[in-house]
This record gives sequence, structure tokens and C-alpha cells, in this order.
Amino acid sequence: MKILSKHLYIVSTPIGNLDDITFRALEVLKNSDIILCEDTRRSIKLLHHYKIKKKLISYHKFNEKRQLTKIIEYFNEGKILSLISDAGTPLLSDPGRLLVNQCLDTGIQITPIPGVSSITSAISVSGFKDQFLFYGFLPKTQNELDKVLNSLSQSDYAQVFFIPSKKINFYIKNFKKYFSGRKIVIAKEITKIHEAFIREDIDDLKPFENNLKGELTIVISEIVKKAESFDEEKIVNKSKKYLKKYSLKDTVNLISKTEKISKKIIYKLCLKIKNEKNY
Repeated sequence: MKILSKHLYIVSTPIGNLDDITFRALEVLKNSDIILCEDTRRSIKLLHHYKIKKKLISYHKFNEKRQLTKIIEYFNEGKILSLISDAGTPLLSDPGRLLVNQCLDTGIQITPIPGVSSITSAISVSGFKDQFLFYGFLPKTQNELDKVLNSLSQSDYAQVFFIPSKKINFYIKNFKKYFSGRKIVIAKEITKIHEAFIREDIDDLKPFENNLKGELTIVISEIVKKAESFDEEKIVNKSKKYLKKYSLKDTVNLISKTEKISKKIIYKLCLKIKNEKNY
């Protein structure tokens, strides 16, 4: 892989297990002149593990505006810079947007180096539909949280949030209010020794007595559609009667006109009856 000068690399790093990093990511970091870190104290553990010694610059939400001018100067000197977050893929609920836009405005090339993400990791084991919305960190105040969750509750997509573990019970109370009838997966310490996935119906979820540790990734399911309620014996008897006179297709259409039930369910019942061959 050719590492280009005057170039910004957005490098994904492990979210827990240090082995979860790509060869390409390591190559880019080893060849970078400067690595921008959300927290140098955390990033240095990863870099030391892989014997990477580079100039580190702290780059986080409290200083990103102030750092922009100096960072652009490094690019103008032909330096190779990489941006990493504390864990996972940068810019997903992490700083970096201002820098990326500044690079775009000044003609500096940007290359993503893909890797681990707690978002995709959690959704992949949730069992929910793969069409999902990612919100990130939810508001901390009740008024703002009500606005956000009220809006999101109208969506039929699965949804992914980040929340601090110490606030889990506060958010559970609100999830019950806005997402009643859905399912939830609480993913904690993904890829770490104490990794766990707590799966529950939101309505049945109880407050946690003991504090969970770390940052939690929450996945809420799409709207769970309730099974249709109908008199199966009545439908079966009617189907048997009609199937003696009509085709399967005509039987389904006839019954659907008088019964408030989906054609799909009627079809399955009729098909089962035909396969039994004793109606």
C-alpha cells in the first residue's frame, strides 16, 4: 500500500480487544508522521502494543477548532496525518467533522481505513432487521430526550444508541415510554473479557440494581407486529368446503373477502389442507 503525503487517513482502531485491527491500519499508523488522538493516554496503549512511536497530538471536541490551523500547516509541509478515536471508527459520535470539512475545503485528500465499529458489531448479533438508524449519544436532559425519542419512535427501523452505563436506568424508563412493544439488546464491553448481550422485551426490562461498566451500545428493534387474531377452526372449515369446488387461488380470494385476515395466512392454511389430501 502506498502511503500518500499531504493526506488525512481516518483509521479505525479496536473497541476493546487489541487484536481487532487490520494490517492496513497498522501500516498507515506506522507510516504516519503525526497521529491525531482523541485521548493520547488511551491511544498510546494501542500504539505501544504494536511498537508504533510517532508524534501524537491531542484532538478532541474541546480543542478541535483551536487545532485546525496548526494541523493544516502540517499538511502544507507534506506531512502524513492519521486520525484515530479512543475506540472504533472515528467521527461516529467522535470529533473529526470539522477537520474533514476543512480538508475538503482546502483540497487535502482523505482516505478511510475501515475496521471495527460497536455499531455494526451490536446490530449484527441483535437478530433485528439490518435496516437501522444510528443516533449516537442521546440527550441528557429530559426535555431534549423527550423530543428526540418521540420523533424516533415514529420510525419502523431498528435504532442504535450510545449511552453511559451509569445512566442506564434513566434511559430504560424512557425507552419503556416511547418504544413499548419492541425488543432491546444492551451490548456491554463488546470484544472485552466481560462482553455481554442482554436481550429483553422493552416492557419486561427491569432497572439494574448493580452499575454496569463502560459505554453501552443499545439496539432497539423495529416495530414488532403482533400476530393476527382469528378463528382458525372457522377458516379451516370454510377452506375445506371451498377447496372442493374452487382452485387454491380462488379459495383464498373468496375467504379474504369475508374474513379480516391476510391472504398470506389463508394461503398457508389452504396449502396445508391440500397437502393433507383428506379434506
